[in-house]
Amino acid sequence: MQFTQLGRTGLKVSRICLGCMTFGTPERGAHAWTLPEEQSRPIIRHAVEQGINFFDTANAYSEGTSEEFLGRALKEFARRDEIVVATKVFNPMRKGPNIGGLSRKAIFTEIDNSLRRLGMDHVDLYQTHRFDPATPIEETMEALHDVVKAGKARYIGASSGWAWQLAKANAAAASRGWTSFVSMQPELSLLYREEEREMLPLCLDQGIGVIPWSPLARGRLARPWGEHTRRIELDAFGQSLFQHSEDADRRVAEQVARVAAARGVPMAQVAMAWLLQKPGVSAPIVGASKTSHLDDAVAALSLALNAEEIVALEAPYAPHRVVGFA
Repeated sequence: MQFTQLGRTGLKVSRICLGCMTFGTPERGAHAWTLPEEQSRPIIRHAVEQGINFFDTANAYSEGTSEEFLGRALKEFARRDEIVVATKVFNPMRKGPNIGGLSRKAIFTEIDNSLRRLGMDHVDLYQTHRFDPATPIEETMEALHDVVKAGKARYIGASSGWAWQLAKANAAAASRGWTSFVSMQPELSLLYREEEREMLPLCLDQGIGVIPWSPLARGRLARPWGEHTRRIELDAFGQSLFQHSEDADRRVAEQVARVAAARGVPMAQVAMAWLLQKPGVSAPIVGASKTSHLDDAVAALSLALNAEEIVALEAPYAPHRVVGFA
């Protein structure tokens, strides 16, 4: 396994992060395709055995059961002082006033709930799942700073937003001596490259680690175009991300298939290798539903694409509308 420092911090993370949205009670929450605990545990264990020390989840995944599954598995399979556990806050856990968002009240409530479900006294990276337009950014950043100072999180990060929002948040923190965001978790893959315009240059300039979600475009870059899995069929959010760009996306996926065939490797390895070689990317978040998915991701670390292959993979891309948070 290869390791890197997350942004300008001293925190060492594996270059592959296991995304845990795949794990959770299927009957709870919005993701009917998730794996129950007995099917999740072997994948988490395999990740640890492969040298992966970075695990990403969220309070709202499967109504908190993703955190529960991850916490119980890691307690058995890993050393707490060697692993990096990340979770998120923003999405509401139920309907009601003050449920969800990034107010001081919501953040203080949800960090304690996440720690209880994880069975831990702290998380290593506490992330805003989205920016909250209803809460002043100063309120959010001070609350996150206080979470860190209380010892409940070691670092803070953000996920999915406009570059100006990340810049504004860190400027507010810096001007007041508060803890700043050290990482950004954007959507980024060969099928969705809009973050290359402003977010990635900002992160490179400021030394903010980039941990992309959906590096295989919800599985669309892992198999021949048109081949569907149960997740693709049931993933309403994933369908919303790509429903407006199918023709352009198909051309990119077909190019991935050609490069993979020439190399004699699975498509997933090619798509992941492209992302791993992108400047500023710390660790793509891999949502594995089989141990072989992790094997492909780890193998991609050793797959060095040449300049001609990268040009061929990028050439079919067409600009996309911003999705996922806008």
